[in-house]
Amino acid sequence: MRKIIMLATIGAAVSFAGCNNAPGPSQSNSNATSQAANDHPQTMIAHSGENQAPPTGAKTKWSQGGNPIDTTELDAAIVNAEKELKAKPSDDVAKKALSQAYNKRAVALTDARQYASALGDYRKAVKLDPSNAEAKQWIDQITQIYDSMNKEAPKEGEEPPALPFKK
Repeated sequence: MRKIIMLATIGAAVSFAGCNNAPGPSQSNSNATSQAANDHPQTMIAHSGENQAPPTGAKTKWSQGGNPIDTTELDAAIVNAEKELKAKPSDDVAKKALSQAYNKRAVALTDARQYASALGDYRKAVKLDPSNAEAKQWIDQITQIYDSMNKEAPKEGEEPPALPFKK
């Protein structure tokens, strides 16, 4: 399911990165004055400059986006897993438990399209459990999304926290 969502998101990201002069939605209005005003409709994103490649061809800096979500329970699970690992630093079970807690929050952030934040959690999950194939796969996919938008993915340690959630 997440792969389908991710592919749909990639497709949307690629379609938004299209031609700056792409026409907006077609209108079937027979009124001549209204039609003349809409000869070259453009979407707001076409005018924003947001999707234009930098003049040098270099990638632009990443930006945080997505939908704010309540991560309170996921944050608490991470704190508890961190306490367990701190009490038993060499315990592989405690490391995997913390890795899974980070992975679980990363999945929720990915579903909320907070890719920069999710990337940080996936990276932490892999550091704790290098055999975590799901986290490795998501790191690659998120990096590819940024590449497809000609944006530089956040470097390790530069990932932002999750967007604040207001109840």
